[in-house]
Amino acid sequence: MRAAFFRRFGGPEVLEYGELPDPAPAAGEVLIEIHAASVNAADWKMRAGQYGAAVAFPHVPGRDFSGVMVSSGGFFKPGDAVFGVCEVPREGGYAQRIAIREAIVARKPERLSHVQTAAIALAGLTAVVSLEETLQLKRGETILIQGGAGGVAGFAIALAKHLGARVITTASAQNHDYVRKLGADEAIDYRAEDFTKVVKDVDAVFDTVGGDVTTRSFAVLKPGGRLASIAVGGAAPASPRPDVKSLRPKVDRDRRRLDRVAELVAQGAVPLPQIMEYPLAKAAEAHRVSEARHLRGKLVLRAR
Repeated sequence: MRAAFFRRFGGPEVLEYGELPDPAPAAGEVLIEIHAASVNAADWKMRAGQYGAAVAFPHVPGRDFSGVMVSSGGFFKPGDAVFGVCEVPREGGYAQRIAIREAIVARKPERLSHVQTAAIALAGLTAVVSLEETLQLKRGETILIQGGAGGVAGFAIALAKHLGARVITTASAQNHDYVRKLGADEAIDYRAEDFTKVVKDVDAVFDTVGGDVTTRSFAVLKPGGRLASIAVGGAAPASPRPDVKSLRPKVDRDRRRLDRVAELVAQGAVPLPQIMEYPLAKAAEAHRVSEARHLRGKLVLRAR
């Protein structure tokens, strides 16, 4: 099979494109022909060695994908269109084939292409777990979503609006129309305004940015509020306030949650993100764009 992979940690230049052996499914796994895989920040962080994970080289990155079933399982048959998200630290989406546990694979929404489905897989799963399960966002509450033009945050904006919340988000001025179309009630230009000066007493914060943005976000919460961050590693960020909750979403993979993502998009509750496509052979170029962190929507690699 053709794949994008790296033999050592480093910058985008360490990504190669070439032939690797097809994966062999273990017990409980199925073999899937990948048609598209999305690019996530986790991919280039893994490539750069930021996770400190022990990986076997050559390593194929990529945490989510959409494709067609090759082997038979207990739930799917050959030819079924499916999508899935790999379990950490296992990856493998930047390839033409992947072996993965059948229990964490779901049926692809019929009306979506493989590229569109790959774009919502990990982003949608992360947003659903973060808002519905971790923050337990309720109708009538106000939420601040940091980094609204990104893939996860964009899905979260639409989901929060669908759940009946008032949504405030941060984004560059050029992305304000985009995040408002997703459902944001208020957009703050993080380059021109200090969000802590214009936002206060929100019920929840969903942080996808990290750094000092995470720390400063605690200031805008009302007493009893809660903050969930996916940009601070594996543990919840330290809270400078004793009267608010600091949470780290645990984004478990399973078919039920993926079905929820597919349902939200199929029903039109969450619109598709803006998508930028690259052929798998240009994965390094896609990483450079993703790592610059000024992307609107999602990057997707076409494997076929």
